[in-house]
Amino acid sequence: MEIANRLTDVSGVVGVCLGGSRARGTHRPDSDFDLGLYYRPPLDTATLRLLAAELTGGSVEVTEPGGWGTWVDGGAWLTVDGHRVDWIYRDLDRVHRIWQECQAGHYEVGTQAGHPLGVYSHAYVGEVALARILADPSGELRGLQQETHSYPKPLREALIAHAQWEVPFTLSIARKGMAGGDAFYIAGSLFRAVGLLVQALHAHAGCWVLGAERKRGSPGRWRTSGRSPGFRRAGPRAVFRARHCPGRTRGCA
Repeated sequence: MEIANRLTDVSGVVGVCLGGSRARGTHRPDSDFDLGLYYRPPLDTATLRLLAAELTGGSVEVTEPGGWGTWVDGGAWLTVDGHRVDWIYRDLDRVHRIWQECQAGHYEVGTQAGHPLGVYSHAYVGEVALARILADPSGELRGLQQETHSYPKPLREALIAHAQWEVPFTLSIARKGMAGGDAFYIAGSLFRAVGLLVQALHAHAGCWVLGAERKRGSPGRWRTSGRSPGFRRAGPRAVFRARHCPGRTRGCA
């Protein structure tokens, strides 16, 4: 909490959230502390570098916004008292804009190193919805978090509709690769089909998905806001039946 409060003293930082497994209570003793630094430009990275050096006792690379790519943005990797602490930038105005787009049923998928399926824009919203807010002097993050606890029905319908056409199409063209033994193309197609279903199934259940790069294992291990009562019973068939159901969005907060 002390680090979070000191971060909000830095010009440009609006608030700080704890994310990842530590926010969800599923962390291991060696898990990182992921701190989301929600900012408005200009961000005083010079002061952030001084603070990082003070906390770690040495020089730390602190990026400018965008230093880690269009979607991951930027930040720093610190070790404080033997614990790994990650600072991860989030442009708060961009998060607000994406939230408005989600409510209208719009999303985008960006290319980002380390995210083979791409970064789905609504992950930004899910991060706020699931975060533990550590410092929020203006109350803006708490207000946004309250709004995002309810999964938008238009986004749910958009993600399901996309999976309903692209998954069968992707599998159909993967079959063509089987004739030539094109394992690379087949594997890529199957990976994409599964990734689309992950997004659609969680949308069907009204659950936020934060990232697609670690979706191995059972649904219970996926990073979401929880499950609706019927989540375990949901499967691909539920997604492809979705056009026939009332379409009520179920919150998982």
